[in-house]
Amino acid sequence: MSDDRPPRVGLRMLLRALAGAVAIVVLTAGAVATAGLMAVDDLVTKIKRNPAIEVPEPLPEAPPGKPQTIMLIGSDRRYGAAKGDARSDTIMLLRLDSKQDVTALLSIPRDLKVDIPGHGTDKINAAYSIGGAALTAKTVSALLDIEIHHIVNANFKGFRRAVDAVDCVYTDVDRRYYHSNAGLPQSQHYAEIDLQPGYQRLCGQKALDYVRVRHADSDLVRGARQQDFLRAAKDQISTSSLIDNRGRLIDIFSEATQVDRGLQDSGELIKLLKLGIFSAGHPVRQIPFPAEFAGDPETGQFVVATDEGIRKTRWRFLHATPPAQPRKARPLTRKAKKGATATVRLRDARRKGEDLVAPMVARKNLGFPVYFPARLSPEGYYTTIRPSPRAYTIRDRAGGKHRAYRLVVVENELEGQYYGIQGTTWRTPPALAHPTGRTKVRGRTLLLYRDGKRLRYVAWKRKDAVYWVSNSLSLSLTNAQMTGIAGSLVRFRP
Repeated sequence: MSDDRPPRVGLRMLLRALAGAVAIVVLTAGAVATAGLMAVDDLVTKIKRNPAIEVPEPLPEAPPGKPQTIMLIGSDRRYGAAKGDARSDTIMLLRLDSKQDVTALLSIPRDLKVDIPGHGTDKINAAYSIGGAALTAKTVSALLDIEIHHIVNANFKGFRRAVDAVDCVYTDVDRRYYHSNAGLPQSQHYAEIDLQPGYQRLCGQKALDYVRVRHADSDLVRGARQQDFLRAAKDQISTSSLIDNRGRLIDIFSEATQVDRGLQDSGELIKLLKLGIFSAGHPVRQIPFPAEFAGDPETGQFVVATDEGIRKTRWRFLHATPPAQPRKARPLTRKAKKGATATVRLRDARRKGEDLVAPMVARKNLGFPVYFPARLSPEGYYTTIRPSPRAYTIRDRAGGKHRAYRLVVVENELEGQYYGIQGTTWRTPPALAHPTGRTKVRGRTLLLYRDGKRLRYVAWKRKDAVYWVSNSLSLSLTNAQMTGIAGSLVRFRP
């Protein structure tokens, strides 16, 4: 029976969004550290209202100023399961290190096959059912050979309130998300969602729906979506908004989370908050987990990782580095400029693109030119799920209106791989604030946005609009494919 199905009491027992813990911890750290000792005492008093997470052996203490690793967990309850049979829905590790230039974030797949100390082999989310947060921490620590200094467990209500408190988050939504339980039997109930594709502002409930959706997605893609949202949130939230909302954030954190005893001590909390404020300006670096799908007649679907893959992941998490710094524009090779399929592996899709955007241009007065790619990836095809393409309006934080459109390309539906082409008259969206490089293709300067070694966005600006190609959530397109698709953008002319 699927773990996605909610209990009969409704959605309140669904996902405890781990993303909520990450957002609240990072945001509250900056706000409280700025507010001073009185605010710290207030936070400790409120945190103590909830019982501490009990661990049989004390968690290791990090010396002042030294890096700290926080395990953030969320739990769900399986459909039809007994009251005590809760499982961790998501597990993330957050590493704060004032000497590193990034904040490292690692999602551990909930279906990862691991050895649970004292209980044999199972999916890692079973550790929570057997021994709660303590056994989950022990399992993760043994898996990665890493010290965990603190544990935070948060519920989805806290996440929703935290997003609203910081005035929402602009997010690049990769595809159409929709599921309604209306008219369906209880056995087919999943978390409901109704979200259109495209770059947009997500507030409370919409943001929660986006990060927690699990139906028709892989475990790996869910983790990538959560990390992508959190990185966008951290990049967009200003220090002033944290200070202005510190009281509200403290209340959210204390009401929506349960923490270990160390975080209920003023001295330990101050050490963590100092790290938080010193790390506030660091970008969030997603560390991919090298897992792949497998199957077993007894345990069903799960994901596995090799010892070598885990060893490399541990090293990347402990020694995370920022994306490459911007470099002077340099031209590509002649073959790359032409989008040569032998080098870039793209196929001709000009006619498909023209047929797709023509009705949109005819129906909607966008007020700016529509560009579409003349080339797509070999496996890519445009989605047929309406609206395709989508024409809409984005509002910036000042309330200004900007016209926009989105094309959605399916790379691999079974694995949840979708990439997109975005156009908008909003030339300064938060997603494009900090390019990590640039290059030229056919005389057009492309702005590059890297996430590690892979490109997340490739953008091109005109005087009246900006256009960009978004990689899939798990960055399945190669860098050559990303620049090749962006370089092939052509204007639709009726």
